[in-house]
Amino acid sequence: MIHNHLLIAIMIFSLTYTAIISEKINRTAIAIFGAVLMIVFQVISQEHAFGIIDFNTIGLLIGMMMIVNILKRTGIFQYVAIKTAKIAKGEPWRIIVSFTVITAISSALLDNVTTILLIAPVTFVITDTLEMNPIPFLIPEILSANIGGTATLIGDPPNIMIGGATGLGFMDFIINLAPVVLVIFIITILLLKVIYKSSLKVNEENKRKVFDLDETKTIKDRLLLVKSLIVLGLTIIGFAIHQFIGLESATVALFGGTFLLLISKIDPEEVLIEIEWTTIFFFIGLFVLVGSLEEVGVIKLLAEKLVDFTKGDLVMTTMLILWLSAIASSFLDNIPFVATMIPLIKNLAAISAIKVTPLWWALALGACLGGNGTLVGASANVIVGGMLQKQGHKLSFVNYMKVGFPLMVISIIISTIYLMIFYI
Repeated sequence: MIHNHLLIAIMIFSLTYTAIISEKINRTAIAIFGAVLMIVFQVISQEHAFGIIDFNTIGLLIGMMMIVNILKRTGIFQYVAIKTAKIAKGEPWRIIVSFTVITAISSALLDNVTTILLIAPVTFVITDTLEMNPIPFLIPEILSANIGGTATLIGDPPNIMIGGATGLGFMDFIINLAPVVLVIFIITILLLKVIYKSSLKVNEENKRKVFDLDETKTIKDRLLLVKSLIVLGLTIIGFAIHQFIGLESATVALFGGTFLLLISKIDPEEVLIEIEWTTIFFFIGLFVLVGSLEEVGVIKLLAEKLVDFTKGDLVMTTMLILWLSAIASSFLDNIPFVATMIPLIKNLAAISAIKVTPLWWALALGACLGGNGTLVGASANVIVGGMLQKQGHKLSFVNYMKVGFPLMVISIIISTIYLMIFYI
């Protein structure tokens, strides 16, 4: 009977994954349907299926989405962006550098998808004012959103999942990943200057137009802004100390989100309706799909094969996970990939003498930075591609890849050196 369940589980998982990758069917619909099929065919019991959903990941996402949904109503992002463009005196390269720094920091503290949703519309306002092509501004923003998001527990969904599965906390991610992320960010910016040097010409009259933009008009609610920034600050402090006070990161995020909802006096329905429920349910579906594979022993089998292949060598295993994660995350959604790799690494720990801590950092670096490789590599990339199309600018898969893929490979080479020196 177990053998039958094994075959059924592999079949459902493979078909679901194929459908997700093809993008012909909505990924959330197919992930939930695949998860329900696992229960219908009794690969996993309903009770156990609900038990393997990582509610720490789900809670952290919902809490942060609530905070950001309220914060964005204040207009603070538009204010910061216009103010920055003025400080840069309308110089395109200075604006790009300033916007990428803002994007990277915001991605680390909020999350990369939210940051891109807030910063890209303002970028269009600036590029329209300067009468310039927005693509040389937006590609650096995509890259810095994914790079910045790599540095913290809450910056990128793969990190949230790794944190939820391993008990690694907010400070663990900052101490282990922020130094290498900073190096990668600086090198990426320097290389982008070389790439876009010739396409950043602007006339003086358009530069002066930037000074006509009035940033003060963007702040819609000062009191709400003060409340939101205080709660966001307290939430980030909560993340920094959550391990020491014995609270999970989801509890901190949900406390911040619900407290801000309470004091903002906004109708909860307005805030809750804006939460990306499709993303939340996509995660739920994936947890059940991967948990079912674990239940029937597929993941353990894959872990054994990996140990046989690398002979249990830490260097080889770490490099394999880093590069495999990066290449796979360039072409596939990094969330389902990481969902499959987490139990695989846990099984490696159980069946071999490999120290798995470096493997978690290799997975985080590979999955998050790999998203920069192609236009479909991460959610932020897909969102910007859609926005550009709406604005009448075509960013093709190949044109993005010419810039993104080489820079992604360079970031993984830097990560390789970093892991070799400090962990192996």
